[in-house]
Amino acid sequence: MARQRNLAASLGAWSARHRKTALFGWLFAVIALTVLGGLTGQKSLTEADYGTGESGRAARVLVDAGIKTPAPEMILVHSDRLAAEDPEFKKAVAAAIAAVDGTGLAQNIGDPYETGAFSEDKHDALVQFAVKGDPDTAADRIQPVVDALAKADEAHTDVTFGQYGAASGLKGINDSLGEDFTRAEFTAVPVALGILLVVFGALLSAVLPLVLAITACVAAMGLLALSSQLVPVDAMTNSVLLLMGLAVGVDYCLFYLRREREERAAGRDRESALRIAAATSGRSVLISGLTVAVAMAGMFLSGLTVFEGFAIATIEVVLIAVLGSMTVLPAVMAMLGDKIDAGRIPGLRRKTRVRTVGEKPGRLLGAVLKAPALSAVLGFAFLLALAAPALSMKTEKLGFDQLLPADNVTAQTARRIEKAFPGAPAPAQIVFKTGNVTSAEATGAIASFKEQALASGHVKNPIEMTVHKDENIAVINAPLAGDGRNATSVRALEQLRDVIIPATLEKDGSNQAPVGGDLAFSTDYNDQLKSSILPVFAFVMGISFLLMLLCFRSPVIAITSIILNLLSVAAAYGVMTAVFQKGWGDELVGTTAVGAIESWMPLFVFVVLFGLSMDYHVFVVSRIREAYDQGVGNRAAVAHGVRSTAGVVTSAGLIMVAVFAVFGTLSMQDFKQLGVGLAIAVLLDATLVRAVLLPAVMVLLGRSNWWLPSWLKWLPELSHGADEPAPVRQHAAPAGHRRTEPSQHTLAGR
Repeated sequence: MARQRNLAASLGAWSARHRKTALFGWLFAVIALTVLGGLTGQKSLTEADYGTGESGRAARVLVDAGIKTPAPEMILVHSDRLAAEDPEFKKAVAAAIAAVDGTGLAQNIGDPYETGAFSEDKHDALVQFAVKGDPDTAADRIQPVVDALAKADEAHTDVTFGQYGAASGLKGINDSLGEDFTRAEFTAVPVALGILLVVFGALLSAVLPLVLAITACVAAMGLLALSSQLVPVDAMTNSVLLLMGLAVGVDYCLFYLRREREERAAGRDRESALRIAAATSGRSVLISGLTVAVAMAGMFLSGLTVFEGFAIATIEVVLIAVLGSMTVLPAVMAMLGDKIDAGRIPGLRRKTRVRTVGEKPGRLLGAVLKAPALSAVLGFAFLLALAAPALSMKTEKLGFDQLLPADNVTAQTARRIEKAFPGAPAPAQIVFKTGNVTSAEATGAIASFKEQALASGHVKNPIEMTVHKDENIAVINAPLAGDGRNATSVRALEQLRDVIIPATLEKDGSNQAPVGGDLAFSTDYNDQLKSSILPVFAFVMGISFLLMLLCFRSPVIAITSIILNLLSVAAAYGVMTAVFQKGWGDELVGTTAVGAIESWMPLFVFVVLFGLSMDYHVFVVSRIREAYDQGVGNRAAVAHGVRSTAGVVTSAGLIMVAVFAVFGTLSMQDFKQLGVGLAIAVLLDATLVRAVLLPAVMVLLGRSNWWLPSWLKWLPELSHGADEPAPVRQHAAPAGHRRTEPSQHTLAGR
């Protein structure tokens, strides 16, 4: 069967011939996307866009009616010494109300002496109000209230004021996101540069992958702003884009540069070395990038808009990074030639070795090859042990106070309110829509609801209601029993939905009363994720199988890659559960376990890790197949492929781990969970899986690795090497490279 045309080699050759066109074309595209994105602006998800299930219907009823529920806020007035009946306490409450009212931003201010919002011991009072204006912008306008309350707090030494609500909580998250994003930028980039300096030992070689990755991220952010006009995105999407862009952008360049250096060390001239790098590593980058992009597309099956934004952002940045690696990188390398090693750093002078078949393997690989069965058993056992805690994984949509750092003032206030007024920070929100909300029937239904809800013990005071006469809608806020998210609150929500509301508000079949609120949203969100996780998993694994089958013409290799990737994901799940749910070693990552994993995290981590793991798998197995296609036996081909890629896989893995670990040091809980989960999985994948399990399994399988059923013989045969003549001896290797004599066993580009 004729081999298929190598697209990566063709692109690399074109870029090398049209260097200025490729380079300036890239710069123009980056600038154009950045400018267009800046002019358009990024469109963010609204509260209604996040919803699903019954809570989503509740939000949609309000949106369709043009009703925007004002952002609710709470002021906690607390004193250890004073109680509600003390005059000084009353003065403090009055001062808090006056401070809030004086800003002109508050409406529907509830005086606890009228609403009865006192804790059982009377040492806490709750002043509730709503922020005037658009709730979507309330977080941007709440600062004057915060300042006024802080000033009033200074005047009362025996009483403390604390503020928490939709606006102040979102402001706290936005502030933390901004700080985290800035810290990630200023930390991840220097860390990646430091690793690249060690890998290459030269400033220019180290800076080049980083510049390409950063420009890919910048271009992708501009493109994301344009695509967000069709699919709005979550505030965290930019951080996810940066995380993925830096990781894959640097890795793809690293694969390319290392292969070119290896060919130069083998005695190739510059043109041949670049051509071989494009045909081999360039093809691996193309396949890896497509695999990652397709894996990301699995998030479209989740049925949640926030995942659609994540999918679009990651697909855009990965494809842009692939395009840059296959076009502008060869152009720059052709321009620079051996000058790419400029800026050599004393003490970090690197020599590139050309691995040959039959070369004695290192200590670890040698042990694996001698006892592949034992190595496989030990490796599988270790990963399964790490994965074990995941069997008890609990997921939930984390609240503001859980996402924010434990020492955050807003989060601390939320926890104090939750303790003194269980359910108050996150009441259920019933959207009651009827034919005539002011009719006797509707009024009676609402009164009956309040009576039965309170009598059941599943709902607590204060129950608050806002009536919208023109729209015939009443919005009822009912604090649930429990703390607003524990098992007691879940049971209360179920009773509210299944028993109390059908017997009261929905007794007339023409009425609607869907339940929203934080717990309802979290419950419906989790239910949607649980229902979509199997289709997403099946899609990602199925597409990955087909891509690996097409790439290597081996169903055995495809199945092996999926099993090994699943082990890495399972181990990541186990570590995340142990640290962030059970609290084992949580202080090591600077956090306090919140008792659950963010609900969207397992699905997102699976998709990302499955895509990224293919990077290493494709790169390593391509070198193994390259040797095997040249007539080398399976064991020798495995040994050569693993050994010749060990340096670049380790370096690429370290960069990914470092970037992800930076996110694990950030303040937001979901960043910590994401960073730690991805860092652990990539670390295991680049070391234990690629250095132990992959060679052990492939040696055990022997020639079965390359078995292809007769009915699949029609699959195109992709070349994993490059058809090049033997190295031209008169061309000297670049400075700093170790020359090796070409032999019949040298596999660099044969």
